[in-house]
Amino acid sequence: MVHADVVAYNIAVIIVTLFILEFGADKFIDHTVIVSRRTGIPATIIALLTAGAEWEELAVVVASLAQGRASLSIGNIIGSAISNILGAFSLGLLFHEKGKPIHFDTSSRIYSILLLSLTTFVTPITYFSKRAISLACGITLIALFGIYVGSIGWAISKGNLAAPEDSDDDSSDGNSSVYMTERRSTSRDQPESLPDEPAHAPPSGHTHPTSDPAPGPSSDTSRHRHHTLRYHIFYLFIGFLAICIAGYVLSHAAIIITDEFGISDVLFGVIILAIITTLPEKFIAVISGHRGHVGILVANTAGSNIFLLSLCLGIIMVDTSGKFNDGNVKIPELAVLWGSTLGFTLTVWFGGKFSRWIGAVMLLCYVAFIVLEFTVIHSVN
Repeated sequence: MVHADVVAYNIAVIIVTLFILEFGADKFIDHTVIVSRRTGIPATIIALLTAGAEWEELAVVVASLAQGRASLSIGNIIGSAISNILGAFSLGLLFHEKGKPIHFDTSSRIYSILLLSLTTFVTPITYFSKRAISLACGITLIALFGIYVGSIGWAISKGNLAAPEDSDDDSSDGNSSVYMTERRSTSRDQPESLPDEPAHAPPSGHTHPTSDPAPGPSSDTSRHRHHTLRYHIFYLFIGFLAICIAGYVLSHAAIIITDEFGISDVLFGVIILAIITTLPEKFIAVISGHRGHVGILVANTAGSNIFLLSLCLGIIMVDTSGKFNDGNVKIPELAVLWGSTLGFTLTVWFGGKFSRWIGAVMLLCYVAFIVLEFTVIHSVN
């Protein structure tokens, strides 16, 4: 028997946790970028991770594994990878400004090929999950993620690739002003003018005070300039802690809801939890598509899925050795994953002129996939 109050409470917990999850992800990524600039860690690596790193998904995976619900974590990974393409990327194509053709650059095409190659490797080993295969492939995937990050950073530093535009560091805490002030502080020999300073002289008898700083953006940036490295490291830690706590709470609430309704962990992870945890990607896709930032759209999709199918899936395989408590994902779900990735790659390479139509078809395919999940693949009665 379903307890309505328990379900309602845990749904409310999930909603509140999403805000904590986003807060943690924003703080962690934003202050990681600042720390990298202060310490000299290559900013290209940080740009790559902020464009598509799924830290919140990693937190959910680790929390699910810690609670012995490996099926929930594998379902979430596969479902999120599908949702990033058929749900988020399709929305970015649909909301792209009408009348302006989409042009995918060389970097976008390289990312799409890397993602297709990784998905082709991952699809069969995810289904045929034997102990030795899972351990070997899990370690391989984690190693490939490290090689991927290092090689992309090297290529960008050599000028072979354009660094992906940061998609996750558009936070509302004013950190963008920190970057601007840090750049300004390198040229102190030249005087800075206030951004709101009028071009004409003030009327006679009205002089600006010189002892007190003028309110507004200039005073805000002067405050940001005095933030120490310890300050940013502290907020980096706070952000990471928020991600870990939110991941644990989110997975625990999801487990309670699945137990109440008797839904399998795989189904809940593939559809419901995947949609919940990829809401930030959908928001980024809509905004970047509408504003014509195609680089953000592709980097967000490809980078997110590479992160999911290498690091996150590798951790699952190493931890579980191919044994899942409530079943593994099924062939149709893996087929949709590979097919959607192929469609994404073909769109980036050849589909710029038909992007709006492709986006509509992808979104309809996602709706059909959700319906089939409940009615045929897992047949919820």
